[in-house]
Amino acid sequence: MSNQTYDANNIFGKILRGEIPSHRVYEDDDTLAFMDVMPQSPGHLLVIPKAPSRNVLDADPAVLSKLMPVVQRLAKVAKEAFDADGVTIMQFNEAPAGQTVFHLHFHIVPRYEGVALRPHSGQMEDNEVLAAHARKLIEALAEQVQAT
Repeated sequence: MSNQTYDANNIFGKILRGEIPSHRVYEDDDTLAFMDVMPQSPGHLLVIPKAPSRNVLDADPAVLSKLMPVVQRLAKVAKEAFDADGVTIMQFNEAPAGQTVFHLHFHIVPRYEGVALRPHSGQMEDNEVLAAHARKLIEALAEQVQAT
């Protein structure tokens, strides 16, 4: 368990409340997915629970049981939509492990054979590029729903 308390004023808490804009890709009663503003690869998105959790260490297992199927679904959609060779799913717990936003989140990063990830710091991606990537994922989700 984490010995830290959840801070509702973290950036993802503000995104959940609509205080900070984001390029939303998917939302249901329990989860939200949106584009990472500093993508390491085209189509890099984040999936977060709506429930307040710092990370996996303090998350309610019931929250995780609703979150993980969405992570899996969006990983499949991102791989297909961006014609990727694979998908990296990352999740960090506490600062020494690389966590910088203390709201539980999973990174879904489309990957390509022989192509290194870009650094996840510094320059934010162009807003129009993020919007286009979000539309691509939303369209792929809609196609997936129609196919079932």
